[in-house]
Amino acid sequence: MGRVARSDLYRKLPSVDEVMRVSALVPLIQSEGQALVADAVRSVLSRLRNEIAAGNLEEAAVDLALTGLPEVVERQLRSSLSYSLRPVINATGVILHTNLGRAPLAGAALAHVRESAGAYSNLEFDIETGERGKRDVHVDRLFRKLLNSGLAGECALDEVKKRASSAAQVSTIVVNNNAAAVLIALNTLAEGGEVIVSRGELVEIGGSFRVPEVMAKSGAVLREVGTTNRTRVGDYERAINEKTRLLLRVHRSNFQITGFTEQPSLSQLAELAHSRSLPLMEDLGSGALFDLRSVGIQDEPGVLDSIRAGVDVVTYSGDKLLGGPQAGLISGRQDLVARIRSNPLFRALRVDKLTYATLEATLLAYVKQDHVAIPALRMMRLTEQEIGERAERLVSRIEHTRLHLDVVRGESVVGGGAAPSAVLPTRLISVSSERCSPDEFAAKLRGCEPPVIARVEDGRVLLDLRTVFPEQDDLLIAALNNAGSGC
Repeated sequence: MGRVARSDLYRKLPSVDEVMRVSALVPLIQSEGQALVADAVRSVLSRLRNEIAAGNLEEAAVDLALTGLPEVVERQLRSSLSYSLRPVINATGVILHTNLGRAPLAGAALAHVRESAGAYSNLEFDIETGERGKRDVHVDRLFRKLLNSGLAGECALDEVKKRASSAAQVSTIVVNNNAAAVLIALNTLAEGGEVIVSRGELVEIGGSFRVPEVMAKSGAVLREVGTTNRTRVGDYERAINEKTRLLLRVHRSNFQITGFTEQPSLSQLAELAHSRSLPLMEDLGSGALFDLRSVGIQDEPGVLDSIRAGVDVVTYSGDKLLGGPQAGLISGRQDLVARIRSNPLFRALRVDKLTYATLEATLLAYVKQDHVAIPALRMMRLTEQEIGERAERLVSRIEHTRLHLDVVRGESVVGGGAAPSAVLPTRLISVSSERCSPDEFAAKLRGCEPPVIARVEDGRVLLDLRTVFPEQDDLLIAALNNAGSGC
């Protein structure tokens, strides 16, 4: 029997009106409405036409598709009405995975969002006076407690540290991300003037945004000093002139320069800046409010480290090492932060009540020193042994004999442009299949509900439980068994 012409296959497809009159679709039309069902029918018929045009469907396949058309239309409609943004299981071992939403939020933060967003709140209302208030107060009070208490215990040995440790001079404001924080700070403090920065710090962050481009948009003029690998404090000093408004340090958060390198310390830059009555600003990128050395991560500066060294304005993210919501945080000398807040750009870049509620709850955990309550910090604190024991228990519950599973040593990473060279020892579940390639098996895991995102390395699928919540273990086991049944 000869192959049926495409034109004949096209003629087999019904019109939208014909499909809408099918009795099996009547309940769906009654529950969801004629317009939505009609859109779903159009999508299904369009997909069939495209498959015919591509030569992927023959007559028998078209007949079969038409037989099950009402079910396909219902699935299409349900899919179109479901959320596009949905939870996944992060089994990559990357704690601050940018593509997977960076830091997961603490339970208290979620509860505070529900409480504050489901009703009216005192976002910009002073309950005591009955007058308009400022939204800054909800988190600035907590930042002051955290940053100033950390500075209070410092022994100020020189004028730079005395300036930095003045409680009255340290305050914090919030904008929508760190790029916005850098933009508004540069625009406020250096518009029309020069900003001196090392060539080795002209980094590109996610989404192809580059420091020189952000600086250009701010209205400040970039003045490069030093070389890619070596910049000395004298290079900054020689570049200072009557047009200089600011010295800038940019933390190389997503790469490292090793070998024949040199970089002045923050305290050296602070001493130089203050001797010339210039502010020193640092784009810290991923700012930590706890000592990363406690989880084995060295050489990653925190916000307090910068302020102690004499930095006047520090910008950093809320959804990275802080473990909170996406936000750009600007901490430092109160007079400079007040100037930045008065910039008209602040209105355009400010955050809403959801961000303030989430950030406030996260900061309260820090004030209480309840670091375990913050998921990202809790994940960093897990030991290799704890992860290994959990991995062994999980592997013992996998049913499919066609899957080969082993628990092997490996490494987790912080991610999110933080601590680029730091790794955390972990145990990985290594999965291989008799019938599927690693890429095919990883795709099957992504097709589960919820999707499981894994690593594929050295011909194996690797799962790191460091970034899998314990309450997701049963879901992960079901996903592995489901994917295994197809392999």
